[in-house]
Amino acid sequence: MANESTPNDRLKSIWQNQPSGGIRMSVDEIHRRAGKFQKKIYWRNAREYIAALVVVVFIGFDFWRTSDALTRVAFAMIIAGVVYAMWHLHRRGSSRSLPADLGLASGIEFYRRELERQQDLLQSVGFWYLGPLIPGPVVLMVARACTHPGHLRPIGLSLALFALVFVFIWRLNQRAARRLQSRIDELNGLEGPR
Repeated sequence: MANESTPNDRLKSIWQNQPSGGIRMSVDEIHRRAGKFQKKIYWRNAREYIAALVVVVFIGFDFWRTSDALTRVAFAMIIAGVVYAMWHLHRRGSSRSLPADLGLASGIEFYRRELERQQDLLQSVGFWYLGPLIPGPVVLMVARACTHPGHLRPIGLSLALFALVFVFIWRLNQRAARRLQSRIDELNGLEGPR
């Protein structure tokens, strides 16, 4: 009878032998992932800044060439929208450096905060990126309609294409935000219940 275990002893044994839900990732792995993410954000922002510079240069050239006041207003609005979007991207979307002396828990927390920050940026792309870029092209289409009233069909097609491109950009960013949420969920799973 001394060798028989009670139900409580069996439950205790099962509980003690269960796999732990603790952290299963090394400090080096967190640093590697965070560094890779930082580079990805850096190059994304660099592409956006270069594209914005190209747009501003070409639109600025057209601004000085045109004599139509409404077209000039439209070009100015486009430039202002691009500058605002890039300012916001720099302010809210620049990557932050991972301090080398972080331990595992603080490294995971830093990486999670960066993922969450970028996810918030992507989810709100309609407000800070697309929204400021809408008025200028719309006013430009109105200016074109006023100066060339016989060409309304191409203007309507341009507006439709403009809308499709914006919807595509918005959806692309929402998809990227969902992928970031998967990474956040993975990090949350590493630490167990929060």
